[in-house]
Amino acid sequence: MGRMINASRLSERIHTLSEIGKIEETGVNRLALSESYKAGMDLVRKWMDEAGLATRYDNFGNLIGRIEGKKKDAPSVMLGSHIDSQPYGGRFDGTIGVLGGLEAVQTMMENGIEPDVPIEVMSFCDEEGHRFGVGLFGSRGITGQLEAGELERADKDGITRRQALIDFGANPDRLEASEYDPSAISAYVEMHIEQGPNLEAADQPVGIVNGIAGPRWLTVELTGVSGHAGTVPMEKRRDPLVGASYIIAAFNDLVQSEAGAPSVGTVGSLEVFPGGRSIIPERVTFTIDLRDSDLQRRETYEAALKNIIEKIALDHNLEYTIHDDGGTSPKDASDNIIHIMKEESESLGLTPPVLMSGAFHDASNMADICDMGMIFVRCKEGISHNPAEYASDEDIATGTELLYRTMLKLAEK
Repeated sequence: MGRMINASRLSERIHTLSEIGKIEETGVNRLALSESYKAGMDLVRKWMDEAGLATRYDNFGNLIGRIEGKKKDAPSVMLGSHIDSQPYGGRFDGTIGVLGGLEAVQTMMENGIEPDVPIEVMSFCDEEGHRFGVGLFGSRGITGQLEAGELERADKDGITRRQALIDFGANPDRLEASEYDPSAISAYVEMHIEQGPNLEAADQPVGIVNGIAGPRWLTVELTGVSGHAGTVPMEKRRDPLVGASYIIAAFNDLVQSEAGAPSVGTVGSLEVFPGGRSIIPERVTFTIDLRDSDLQRRETYEAALKNIIEKIALDHNLEYTIHDDGGTSPKDASDNIIHIMKEESESLGLTPPVLMSGAFHDASNMADICDMGMIFVRCKEGISHNPAEYASDEDIATGTELLYRTMLKLAEK
């Protein structure tokens, strides 16, 4: 099958790229479409060019490197991820998928292997979504899933996404020209750090992803009656914060009610009005983030949560509203890609666990138009979106070798 990927070259590239937008000793601040992002993308493009890929930027700010196959008009196999970061991010999130994809293709070319079908390496623009408030921009763009008004979203300095794209060198008036025909891609494979503790707990360097959880977002508002904290008797109070506390605790129990299910629920924001030490609250607003890889189970939990909110509001004499903030459906990985990954793992002497991804990835959007697969790489203590984020060179090389072999199988048509 040819020699293994060049682990030292891959490591050097990862650590060289981490110097662009570097913060502290090991952190990265490389926001989408910023100067540091452009510098990072230009460096990745230079490496792609040197490896012999044909490169281009599209109007979404994505970087694409491509090699043709024996069948030039056949649907391509795409590898990729992103190199933009959170403002207080780490060196590996997204980056290993882009540079690992490049390494896989470069290894194939150096081994003199000509694939049957074209292969593309994609560095997607603005996966993180920090700068303009909504992420997965590049992958939603090429799959025709952008929402109205996205170009007018502004960052904290008032710069719109439209202007940032123009400054980057893209043409936001010609986005449709950069969309992909769904028939042009047969498979998308993304390697990513796990961003969780499961592989470390299992003492395994890599895992195979069987699906990406779909989030459901709600905002709950409870309204009671404000009053003096020292004078209103407890039995006469209509305190929405007490009601919210019961709901949040019940929500936490609900998502753990089915043992072993990969359901997760989070209340990440809670606002109390008027917010004084000596004032009984009048209104409390909090967010719900409910995620599951099983849509039916997620919908069952959502219905149960709404019943809990109604009952607790009634018990505490509170008014309530539930705002629908949207969400996405869970996405399954391709059974064929999972099968290939398992076979290739066995040939490498690996026994990777099969895991669900609770986090978003560009792979979630790509699953709407083609077969999708993901490889997770062990992440120290599950820490991510933080300068302490760490994956070892050895584990990344192992994941990239599995990516390489998976790519070769998918490119045989």
